[in-house]
Amino acid sequence: MTEPYDLITMGRIGVDIYPLQTGVPLARVETFGKFLGGSAANVAVAAARLGRRSAVITRTGSDPFGDYLHQALRDFGVDDRWVSPVADLPTPVTFCEIFPPDDFPLYFYRRPKAPDLVMHPEELDLDAIAAARIFWITGTGLCEEPSRGTTLAALEARARSGITVFDLDWRPMFWGGEGGASGDGGARGAEARAAARPFYEAALRHATVAVGNVDEAEVATGLRDPKSCAQALLDMGVELAVVKQGPRGVLAVHRDGRSAEVPPTPVEVVNGLGAGDSFGGALCHGLLAGWDLERTMRYANAAGALVATRLACSSAMPTAEEVDAFLAER
Repeated sequence: MTEPYDLITMGRIGVDIYPLQTGVPLARVETFGKFLGGSAANVAVAAARLGRRSAVITRTGSDPFGDYLHQALRDFGVDDRWVSPVADLPTPVTFCEIFPPDDFPLYFYRRPKAPDLVMHPEELDLDAIAAARIFWITGTGLCEEPSRGTTLAALEARARSGITVFDLDWRPMFWGGEGGASGDGGARGAEARAAARPFYEAALRHATVAVGNVDEAEVATGLRDPKSCAQALLDMGVELAVVKQGPRGVLAVHRDGRSAEVPPTPVEVVNGLGAGDSFGGALCHGLLAGWDLERTMRYANAAGALVATRLACSSAMPTAEEVDAFLAER
């Protein structure tokens, strides 16, 4: 086998169709840009932009949008060898509206089923997954079969070797909730969270790192206080819990007693949607480098903040030089 990957992610991919106008309702937008999207793909891109050797396990439609995603991954330096087509399903697209600083509604088109949810255990390269320095899975990958069973099979094969990250990645509409991009899932939010929790718990038993915002941590733990969420995630088996707190910054707590609580990096927000994925790629970069918790969180915060100042997600991911320069100014 070739040299192990620094990072292999597994999960959602699609095409982001983003307005080139801000502060305009989608019904009135006239011009759009096309970008690679999906949390697992974006995290792989973010890490690659920081110099890490990354790959993604996912599926697209067998269509021009799928061809575009392959080319985009390669252009970003992400290995696409485990991105395969599903003949009878379209590649997903996602639209958003951009109302800075904090309103970015998302509209997912993943019907009748997203190809990235049609992954099977026999298609996995388990040796590569076990050997990767970091393996990253997402909550969305648990929302339907066969992706759910395949994700759990990958985690079992991984057997907690190296660093295994569970991105809590809560999208209530994928679990029967409502509310578009809202955190709680609207009227059926509690029902959706209850449906998801057993599978989140199963994944956490195989993970060494959990990362998510307070809404996402609540899905896994039933709690909303960040420190209580972090402790609950540790109690569920992870070694490091990272809870993003929005305007309060980020909290990281390690099982060995180390902790860091870092304030946010103030910026003028253009589009906040890619910030979490940039944070994730930078988190992986810091973990691989062996940095202490505070340095890792400050770096990840800065990488996320940089993307928030830019329109796109994948193409906005910063290089290491950009993050270093950004931090040096603060």
